[in-house]
Amino acid sequence: MSIVRYDPFRDLRTLQEEVNRLFTGNITRGFDEEGIARGAWSPSVDIYENKEHIVLEAELPGMKREDFDLSVENNVISLRGERRFEKRDESDNYHRVERAYGGFNRSFTLPNTVTAEGATAEYSNGVLRVALPKREETKTRRIEIKTNGAEPKTIEANAEGTKSVKV
Repeated sequence: MSIVRYDPFRDLRTLQEEVNRLFTGNITRGFDEEGIARGAWSPSVDIYENKEHIVLEAELPGMKREDFDLSVENNVISLRGERRFEKRDESDNYHRVERAYGGFNRSFTLPNTVTAEGATAEYSNGVLRVALPKREETKTRRIEIKTNGAEPKTIEANAEGTKSVKV
């Protein structure tokens, strides 16, 4: 899995892009007739790995399974969908709407150490969990080394060539 460097100015650049977008066109662009922001939402995602898989977990609160799509193509996993604002009753008069709604598209490049074949995905309690299995050739293997009269040593090796000896 590739390491992503921390960029302390990322949030500042995002804020600058939003302000620029706001002032480059119609100020009401991005809002619907109720004044609700559209397209300003993106689901939070955690990506981690264990011995067998690389796992992606995305928070999709209040969404149904039909509201989003997951695909893998050319070693890129993409999550697309839309969270819609649904007014429960026409007589409801909202005083504050802080949750964002609209379409989203999140894409992540997968390392060459995983394969999309055998991937599993489950959606429960607003969390999508996708497990992508690691390729067999990248998993750690143990090799027993026999010695003359001494106890055997175990060497662990992985695809990167890292080795450790246990006596």
